[in-house]
Amino acid sequence: MISGIVADGHPIITIPFRIPNRADFPIEFVIDTGFTDELCLPPEAVALLNLPFRYDMRANLADNSRVMLPVHRAIIVWNGEEREARVFATGRRPLVGTALLDSHELVIQFTEGGLITIDEL
Repeated sequence: MISGIVADGHPIITIPFRIPNRADFPIEFVIDTGFTDELCLPPEAVALLNLPFRYDMRANLADNSRVMLPVHRAIIVWNGEEREARVFATGRRPLVGTALLDSHELVIQFTEGGLITIDEL
């Protein structure tokens, strides 16, 4: 089970990044059910973590504009297990999208300080 909390109106969970030869690096992410891929990190964070670049991908944004975004690879700890994740280098805030929530149940007590749980189905 993954757990989190609602803070300042945002559902927040922490995802540890597995960085070679370093301790796991936890990052707080906002759960964004309008984002259908895995993860977004600001470009500065992607550079700081030295995440390997994979390819550029066309993306359709919320305002219906189409852009090319750099996609990087990260190893994260998701529900206690190591897994590879796609990371888009874009935006100002770390976002976790619905692709990571596939085959999981998401429960949010949507009030300040409310609990968040993510369980495998």
